[in-house]
Amino acid sequence: MKRSLCCFKKSQRRCIETHTKELRSNKALPRHGILQKCRAELKVTSYEEEKEEDISRATLIWRAIKLPMYSVALIPLTVGTAAAYWQTGQFFARRYFMLLASSVLAILWINLSNDVYDFDTGADKNKKDRTGTHVVAWFALVLGYVGLNLVSILETKSLRSMPLFFSAVFCGYIYQCPPYRLSCQGLGEPLVFAAFGPFITIAYYLLQRTTSELPITSTVVAASILVGFTTSLILFCSHFHQIKDDMAVGKISPLVRLGTEAGAKVVKMAMVALYSLLFIFGVGQILPLPCVILCGLTLPVGNLEGVLFVF
Repeated sequence: MKRSLCCFKKSQRRCIETHTKELRSNKALPRHGILQKCRAELKVTSYEEEKEEDISRATLIWRAIKLPMYSVALIPLTVGTAAAYWQTGQFFARRYFMLLASSVLAILWINLSNDVYDFDTGADKNKKDRTGTHVVAWFALVLGYVGLNLVSILETKSLRSMPLFFSAVFCGYIYQCPPYRLSCQGLGEPLVFAAFGPFITIAYYLLQRTTSELPITSTVVAASILVGFTTSLILFCSHFHQIKDDMAVGKISPLVRLGTEAGAKVVKMAMVALYSLLFIFGVGQILPLPCVILCGLTLPVGNLEGVLFVF
């Protein structure tokens, strides 16, 4: 009897010890799981932060210089040069690339100075080195203007294009620089039309002269109108994704005035007007047939871009 009772107590003690170990292990498991989970989340967070930091470093220069924006320097120059080639049958490669470099510097001024004044108004709080950016912007403008003068004086020996260049720069200044800042009043589109359309496109055309002055023909005027129209439409569409930011800083862009629904209708009507102008210029033989055909090939892409901006 005593032996059986002793065996029972031993077995009971073993059961209790085993059960206690199980309880301890069960309590430890959740804690261990939570600890492992926290460590995993910490590693993921650290990895994401490092990844984000790596991305920002890799794309910092790209975001700062906004490289696609410099196509605006290429199009008016190429169109003006093509119009001069149609008139004279001659192309001056060195002159073209000198003008391209000067144009890129002028666009750099527009880009950087716009960042500076957006920082001042609170539209862009991410720009830290305001003074350095401002100095670089104006230095780029001076270099660009010197380059244009060198081409005018040394290459063409004519200053006929300089008033047009000055007018284009003046449009850029009152577009974004104080005390004017006309872009904040919704007047950016007409200024961009004038600057990148008739002013600068015709100026580039005049700088492709040979021994005699080039006449300002209806062909180059029509081509400059299409360039200005297209550039203004691009600027108009860029406001669709900036309405809240513009309203926050008191910038009255066309989309702030109209709203997205009316703005979408404006884009559709502008696309129709643009290709209608192209058709009219072609039928009236103002633009050469190859120009009309090549521009007409952009219709599917233009229609798609319009739909993407609207929807």
